[in-house]
Amino acid sequence: MSPLWRDGNRFTLLPEAAVFLPDMLEAIDTAEHYVLVELYLMESGELADRLSQTLIDACARGVQVYLLLDGYGAMGLENADRTWLMQGGVALAFFNPLGLHSLARNLSRDHRKIVVVDGRVAFTGGFGAVDEFLNAWYEIAVRVEGPAVADWEALFRRLWRSKLTRHDKQSPRPALAPRLAPPHFEDGAPGRVMPARGYRYQAIRHSLHAQVRASNTRLWLCTPYFVPTFALRRRLARAARRGVDVRLLLPGQKHDHPGVRYAGQRFYQALLKAGVRIFEFQPTFIHAKFVLVDDWVSIGSCNFDHWNLHYNMEANQEIRSPAMASEVQALFERNFAASDEVDARAWAARPWPQRAREWLYGLLDAVVTRLK
Repeated sequence: MSPLWRDGNRFTLLPEAAVFLPDMLEAIDTAEHYVLVELYLMESGELADRLSQTLIDACARGVQVYLLLDGYGAMGLENADRTWLMQGGVALAFFNPLGLHSLARNLSRDHRKIVVVDGRVAFTGGFGAVDEFLNAWYEIAVRVEGPAVADWEALFRRLWRSKLTRHDKQSPRPALAPRLAPPHFEDGAPGRVMPARGYRYQAIRHSLHAQVRASNTRLWLCTPYFVPTFALRRRLARAARRGVDVRLLLPGQKHDHPGVRYAGQRFYQALLKAGVRIFEFQPTFIHAKFVLVDDWVSIGSCNFDHWNLHYNMEANQEIRSPAMASEVQALFERNFAASDEVDARAWAARPWPQRAREWLYGLLDAVVTRLK
């Protein structure tokens, strides 16, 4: 699928799980024909139970339900829960389960988050069906209505038919329900579904680079795993030097992988010197991935780190809309207010234990990068 800008969409920003989870589950409850769900993370627990019950209830109404999970990210979903889903009528499949084939193939993961209901509404973001999203992690999502929904659906359908997708051995590969056309809204905004397939297809990276290069007033980026490529770091610094308001919203000490945070902190000093402002979010671990460049918005699954860009299948929703940009700006500002800004002078004088952690985890990151 070649990424195309499509007019006539309606986008709804859904900040925090307390907002997007009820909206998403309610959309599934109203399904009449089919539901497509594609997730990286799904682990047995309260949230997985809520999602599973909602999907099973849809099946009981005669809706065709398809659930596609990453073979690694869903390893925490117990066999009893898998059986419960399938006995309830859900067509369950797993992308690229771990095996004895090549290491590179095992490292290739489906990191996308896609929910499509009846071809009329889609959701994406950085969410998963794990209990951390209920209260421990901060996440956002976007609701999509309009022609862009067809592109989200096309991504799901293509991967469902992939040779790397494994279905239940006891039954043949379930056929997907006939596709339904999404509506077009005359007052809608342009949007583009931007996918990536590891090193083979890095459209998300190229799109972000183009936006950074063309930025005029602001460039605000939120990512939970800040281990950026050299090319992105250089572009961020150049934008800041030419007067663009460049800000990074990153996790603070509450992090699910502290080593990744230390590895990324080794880049702080150079970025601060160039004029980039860095904010570390304090209330919880911020797992969201969203970008605002002037009036361009990108929300989705991509963390913009080495690992995501090299190995994972990703997808972001890009939006050009002053109204949506204003909403995302307000969201950023609320989160900046709940963050500690890194002071350039204090950071330059940081103690040696902090520098040692940066050096150690930076070395590990460099080794992993070279292995690629």
